[in-house]
Amino acid sequence: DSYRAEIKQTMSIILKGEAEYIIDPAPTGSGGGIREAEMDLLSSILESFHNMWGNINWQDVDQVKKHIAGIPATVSKDTAYQNAMKNSDKQNARIESERALSRVVMNMMKDNMELFKQYNDNPSFKKWLSDMVFDLTYNTKGETFDGEMRI
Repeated sequence: DSYRAEIKQTMSIILKGEAEYIIDPAPTGSGGGIREAEMDLLSSILESFHNMWGNINWQDVDQVKKHIAGIPATVSKDTAYQNAMKNSDKQNARIESERALSRVVMNMMKDNMELFKQYNDNPSFKKWLSDMVFDLTYNTKGETFDGEMRI
């Protein structure tokens, strides 16, 4: 019945005035998908990850990438980090970012021990991950990171 009502409603639309109507196409410049600037950022992160950590024999590289891709959004939702971004200088915000990152990685331990181990045992990996997360998430408004990262 509801489908029939929709059809009747559609059929009852009457256009007045002109004999011919032109409807402009929907704009294609904006909308869904990932913007080119974001793709450049994501491509450079992917390249950086492969250049620096491609030699690590990950047991499940896809799972590691998936977890790393989700870290910035999770860190940016940390209340202490959001407050530091809004109310402190960049240095203090970075300290809170690193604390939030440590908590996030600790919570991932049961799902991805490899990532946890690299974070705790490999200072270069820890620095890379910390820098990447901070660079993606830091803003003075304390807003959460809403970009989607694919590695």
